[in-house]
Amino acid sequence: MPEQRRTGEHVGYEEELQSERDYVAGLYARLDAERARVKAAYQAALGGTGETVMDRDNEVRARHREMKRLNVADYGLCFGRLDSVDGDVSYIGRIGLFDEFDDFEPVLLDWRAPAARPFYTATGANAEGMRRRRQFLTRRRAVTSFTDEVFGKLGEEQGDAALLEALNAPRGEGMRDIVATIQSEQDAIIRLDHPGVLVIEGGPGTGKTVVALHRVAYLMYTQRERMERHGVLVVGPNPAFLNHISRVLPSLGESDVVFSTAGSLLPGLNAVLEDTPEVARLKGSLKMVDVLKAAVADRQRLPESPIPITMKDVVVQITADVAEWARQEARDSGLPHNEARKVFREIITYVLTERALGRIGKGWLSRSDKQGWEDMRSGLVKELADDENFAAALDSMWPVVSPSDLLGSLYTSVERLAAAGASESLHRVDGEAWTVSDVPLLDELHDLLGRDGSEQAADQALSAERQAEARYAAEVLDSMINRADHMDDEDHLFATDMMEAEELAERFEQHDQRTLVERAMADRGWTYRHVVVDEAQELSEMDWRVLMRRCPGRSFTVVGDLAQRRSPAGATSWGSMLDPYVPGRWEYRSLTVNYRTPAEIMAVAAQVLAEFAPDVTAPESVRANGVQPWARQVTLESLPAEIASFERTEAGLEGTSVVIGPHGLPGVVLAAETKGLEYDSVLVVAPERILAEGPRGAAELYVALTRATQRLGVLHLEPLPAALSGLAETVRT
Repeated sequence: MPEQRRTGEHVGYEEELQSERDYVAGLYARLDAERARVKAAYQAALGGTGETVMDRDNEVRARHREMKRLNVADYGLCFGRLDSVDGDVSYIGRIGLFDEFDDFEPVLLDWRAPAARPFYTATGANAEGMRRRRQFLTRRRAVTSFTDEVFGKLGEEQGDAALLEALNAPRGEGMRDIVATIQSEQDAIIRLDHPGVLVIEGGPGTGKTVVALHRVAYLMYTQRERMERHGVLVVGPNPAFLNHISRVLPSLGESDVVFSTAGSLLPGLNAVLEDTPEVARLKGSLKMVDVLKAAVADRQRLPESPIPITMKDVVVQITADVAEWARQEARDSGLPHNEARKVFREIITYVLTERALGRIGKGWLSRSDKQGWEDMRSGLVKELADDENFAAALDSMWPVVSPSDLLGSLYTSVERLAAAGASESLHRVDGEAWTVSDVPLLDELHDLLGRDGSEQAADQALSAERQAEARYAAEVLDSMINRADHMDDEDHLFATDMMEAEELAERFEQHDQRTLVERAMADRGWTYRHVVVDEAQELSEMDWRVLMRRCPGRSFTVVGDLAQRRSPAGATSWGSMLDPYVPGRWEYRSLTVNYRTPAEIMAVAAQVLAEFAPDVTAPESVRANGVQPWARQVTLESLPAEIASFERTEAGLEGTSVVIGPHGLPGVVLAAETKGLEYDSVLVVAPERILAEGPRGAAELYVALTRATQRLGVLHLEPLPAALSGLAETVRT
C-alpha cells in the first residue's frame, strides 16, 4: 500500500471534513495541471512532431485518449480513502494520479488498481490489514460529508450510508456508474481472473448490467495493450437500453466500445421488427444453418437441356454432365459460393475450349504444335470472356448472389423453401422486410456466399490504385537519389528537397483516420477482444453463432436471468448455448441482492415469480422505503384520464416515470421495451391482459413490476389477478 498520508490524532468531524476537502481540492488542481500538459502535447502532435504520418497519427490518438481519460474525472474524482493498521492512507478515485516530484508516488489510486481492492472487499471479519474505510459524499468537485467504517470496532460501522444515498437518489436519464459503491460480491465478479466466458445471472435490480460494464473497465485497465486495438462490443436488447447504459463506460474513462442490438450487428442494417413467436423459434434454431446451405446449393443448378455456345463459327454445348463435374469441383474447393464460381467457370471454359479446338484445328493443327495450340486456346478463352451468352449461361447455373437477395427470394417462394427443407411458415410477401431474427441468417449467408462481384471488383480497383500511388512515390524518391548521385560539386541538393520527396511518399501511406468505433461498426468482419451480452437469455442459437464469429478469442461477459426469458428461441440453460463453443471454459456467478427495488415492491413481484418459476428465488432487497404499492380497478373509458393523472403527479416530482401495459392500449410502453431500465415511479396498466398475452406473459409482468425504484401503482380493468393479491386496493377520492 503506497504511503500517501499519515493519520494523526483524532480531531473533530468538521476539522477532519475540512482537511479532506483541502486534499481533494489539491487532487483537482493536479488534475487540471495534468489536463493542461496533455492538451499541449496533443496540440503539438497535431502540429506534426512524429517522424512519419503513422507516427504522428498514433501520437494524436494516444494524446486524445489521455485527454478523454482525464475529462471523465471532473466530478467524483475521489470518493474514498483507506487507512491501514500501519497508519498509511490511500485515496481511491476514478483514475490514478501521481506525484511527479516524489518518484511518481500515487496520490490517488485508480479504483481498478490491486491496492484499491480492500476499499470494496474489506470487512469486519476480514479487514485485509485495514483499520478504516472512509466514503466521501460529493457534489460536483466538493466533498460535502463522509462516513467511516472502522473495522473491528463495534458501533462505528456506517458503510451503507453512501450506498443507501445512491440507491434513494432520483434516477436521471441514464444508468450511473457504481464505482464509489461497489459491493463485495460485485467486486469479486468485476475482478475475476477468467480468460473465457463469464456468466453473471441475477434477478431484477441485482446490478448485473452495471457489474458487467465495470468488469469491462477493469479488463481494459489490466489488459490495455491486448484490448485497445480491437475494442469491446456490448450487445443489448433494444436501443433505449443501450442509450441508458451508454454513459457508464465513458464515465470510467473507456471509449473504445461499440454498442449494438442483435438487430444491428450487420453494417448498414438496423432491424427492429419482431417475428411471431413460432417463426422466431424456427429462425433461431441451428437447423437453419442446413436450410441456408441447401438454399445456396439450390442456386448451383444443372442445365435441363444442353446450352449451345458459338466460338469461331463452331457450336459447342454445355451439357449436364459437364456442368455436374464443374459443380462438384467448385463445391470441393471449399470456397464460399460466389468465390467458387471462378472454379466452376474454369472447368466449363476448359471443356468448351477443348471441344472447340478439336473441331477447329482438325486436319491442319497438330497437337505437337504446342505454341499454335496455346495461341488458339488463348483466343478462345478471351472470346468466351466477352461472350454475353456464355455469361448468361453461367448466371443460370452458378449466379453471383448477395445474402439479402438469396434470403429474400427464399422467403417469397414456397418452392424454394420446400427445396431447402424449410417450413412453409417462413413464407412472406415482402422478402426483405427484415426482422431481428433475420440478422443472424444474413450474417451466416455472408460466410456461405463470400464476396459478390462488386465487392471483389472494388477491392481489386483499390489495390491497383494503391500500387500505382506507391510506384509514383517510389519513382520520385529514386529520381531524387539519382540526382544526388550525378551532381557536380557545384550543384546542391537541399535537405528540403529530400523532405518534400519523403512527405510525398507519406501521402500514400494508407492509414485509416477513423476512430476504432467507426471502423468496427462499418466492418462486418471486425473481431473484438471482448464481448458483453446483456439480456443474454433472449438470444437464439443462431444469434450466438454471430457473436462467436465476432470474438474468436471467446472472451465474453454474459449477463442475464433465465426467469425473465420471453423469446421462444432464447436460452433454457446457459450450457445449451455455450457448451458447443466453450466447453469447460465458462464460469457461472450469481448476484442475489436487489439494489434497485424496495422490499415493499419486491414482495409483490416475488408472488408473480412464484407463479411461473417456483424453483427460482427472488433476490433480496437491500432496502425498504416505507412506500406501499397500490392497485385500483378502473374502466376502459376512464383509463386515459387515470394515466394522465399519474403523469401530472409524477411531473411534479423528482426522477423518472413510465406507464407499462399490454399490446393495443394507447399511452403505454411494452414491458419488453423496458428490460434493463429503471424508473423512480412505475404505473402498470391491465396486468391481467399482460398475463394473457402468451406463455411468457407472467415473465413480462414480472419485468414490469420490477422497474420501479421508489413507487409502484397498478390499474386493472378486470378483477386483480391472484398473483397480485399482495397489492392493497385503493379507491380514488
